[in-house]
Amino acid sequence: MQSLKNRLKISFIYLVIIIVIILIITPSVAFAQKRKHPTLIRDTEIENILKQWAKPIFEAANLNPDNVNIILVQSDVMNAFVAGGPNIFIYTDLILKTENPGELLGVIAHETGHIAGGHLIRSRTAMERASYESIIGTILGLGAAIVSGDPRAVSALSAGGSSIAQRRYLAHSRIQESSADQAALRFFEKAKINPRGLETFMDKLRSQTYMPENQQSEYIRTHPLVDNRIKALHRRVEQSEYKNQPFNAKIIEQHARMKAKLIGFINPGKIPWVYDDNDISIAAKYARTIGAYRDNKVKEALSRINKLLEIEPENPYFLELKGQMLVEFGKVNESLPYYRKASNLLPKDPLLRIALAHALIESTQKNDSKVLNEAIEHLEYALRYEPRSTRIHRLMATAYGRLGKNSKAQIHLAEEAVLQRRFSYAKQHANAILAKEPEGSKIWLEAKDIVSFIKTIKNR
Repeated sequence: MQSLKNRLKISFIYLVIIIVIILIITPSVAFAQKRKHPTLIRDTEIENILKQWAKPIFEAANLNPDNVNIILVQSDVMNAFVAGGPNIFIYTDLILKTENPGELLGVIAHETGHIAGGHLIRSRTAMERASYESIIGTILGLGAAIVSGDPRAVSALSAGGSSIAQRRYLAHSRIQESSADQAALRFFEKAKINPRGLETFMDKLRSQTYMPENQQSEYIRTHPLVDNRIKALHRRVEQSEYKNQPFNAKIIEQHARMKAKLIGFINPGKIPWVYDDNDISIAAKYARTIGAYRDNKVKEALSRINKLLEIEPENPYFLELKGQMLVEFGKVNESLPYYRKASNLLPKDPLLRIALAHALIESTQKNDSKVLNEAIEHLEYALRYEPRSTRIHRLMATAYGRLGKNSKAQIHLAEEAVLQRRFSYAKQHANAILAKEPEGSKIWLEAKDIVSFIKTIKNR
């Protein structure tokens, strides 16, 4: 009898220990799941490289390259999709998994096939006048949480509902997938580009088709792969007269730097494993520089970026990185010459204009009307090319607020809220403008347009 009591006592102790372990582990798991939610990131260098690579593909698809956007999504899952019009969303993990420029270009060509085929035309109305963040949120099933501001909605999705919502929204038929493949190969032929990367990328995913679903990449789950598709790709690639055409050294180097930059920013701890001490390539140096910056090693980071600038003093992306470092390290005024030079080297780039404007607004001269007006000038230029940017509107509101132009500040707060799908807040600011500004004035008409747009959206 005593032995039974002891066994029950021991069993009870074990049960308590198990419960405690579960209580300790559960928040960690939830946190890990929350971190997996894809996050929009903007990077001038990577976006420009991808647009440059893809331009012949877009032209071959009879698309205006200026109208197709490539958006980076930071995530530890591998995926790519098109949504909200001609917007190609590419996950950072997919870029890191590609072994050469051809594989990444193959994915872009395939997604371009979906745009040219009109496969996602049904999604466009729902995402009109929405930020890229809101588009991602809608696709992941986070749209309600973004609009309502209810954190419980986000928590509820942490258990995997977002993945289900995404797959339901992005689901393509095998016919559409095959059609996008064939379109991609036509684009490659017309652009006279080696198409083999599309085949090798799809082929490396073949084995995942037979894995349990929870072990498959998100790309497999949103882009159903079947042997027949891959065999059809292989046949067409073998018929291409460009199948053995190599990519030039510049593109290969761009691909290497792109991956180095992502590793440095996203996984700095992996840098020593990817680049050994004997690797003195620019890509390796780039990754180490960014890693030092991400680890807040101020002296080392600045020393490393200075050495890169000694090698390539006219590299706008190195200049931008140094400007970014100086802002983050609390040396905002020192960042301005680097941002200015980078912007002068790439005067049409809107993201550099935004970064420069932000630095001007945060500088010690942030209340100087001349400095604020210069920032506004850069932001107005950037807005023409980045109409979905919430950051531009937030910075514009800040600048106009400091200048005492409250209605101008309010209109940008309202525009920001519309992009974020916070319609009640947007309407509040728009109505305030309508109440105090002369009827028919430019800003009154802008506010009226916002109110009308919100009413239209809600009536759909």
